[in-house]
Amino acid sequence: MKKYLALLLVLTMTACTFAGCAKKEDTTAKEGTTASETKTGKDTLVMATNATFPPYEFNKDGKIVGIDAEIAQAIADKLGLKLQIEDIEFDSIIAGVTTGKYDMGMAGMTVTEERLKSVNFSTSYAKGVQVVIVPETSPIKSVDDLKATGAKYVAGVQQDTTGHIYATQDLGDKRVVAFNKGADAVAALTSGKVDCVIIDNEPAKSFVAANKGLKILDSKYADENYAICIAKNNKELLDKVNTALGDLIKDGTVQKIVDKYIPAK
Repeated sequence: MKKYLALLLVLTMTACTFAGCAKKEDTTAKEGTTASETKTGKDTLVMATNATFPPYEFNKDGKIVGIDAEIAQAIADKLGLKLQIEDIEFDSIIAGVTTGKYDMGMAGMTVTEERLKSVNFSTSYAKGVQVVIVPETSPIKSVDDLKATGAKYVAGVQQDTTGHIYATQDLGDKRVVAFNKGADAVAALTSGKVDCVIIDNEPAKSFVAANKGLKILDSKYADENYAICIAKNNKELLDKVNTALGDLIKDGTVQKIVDKYIPAK
């Protein structure tokens, strides 16, 4: 009898091995879950950025700092969450947010009609200005010179930024060269590969300060508003972020952070 039971046990275990009786842990994220639920637990707010855009986001001593980083931290604190910042390519932010890989995107991001087709935006927390960087000896004296009939000047821009969008609309594809980073566009300008760079005013100041022989044109290229992008199917987070952001704007926290990086003249 014992021999029979032992044989039966062996046969059962062998059958389970081939049939896959052992239950495997299901590590697949449930459809519709957010980054904070699937990546790091419900106590974390995951923000996507592109840390090449000072003073809004940049790397310092191995840490991402700047206006957006500090505002995001203040929002996370208000919501009782930890903040996790992921540094990725700018043109991957919206895609990552829409798929739920990241909870939100902050990267000096302007609200545009095209982007609103893919994501929702929070209340605006800062205003930006697109400007034009040129060599000090450039024949380009104003934005009108770029747009003039017959003009052939080539502009460098950062891929998928509003500077890229505006320049393409105004100058056409053949007169616009897109780079992964603003710094790469400026390097192309200093080497004579492009005639100007269209970019946000604040990083433009940093680039001009770091590269002798460049200047910013007096005339603005465009005015815009910066906001936080959040997936269209995550209205709950959008409402919470807007409430927290509204409180931070009202109590002066946002302005204090902006003034820290962009001192009032």
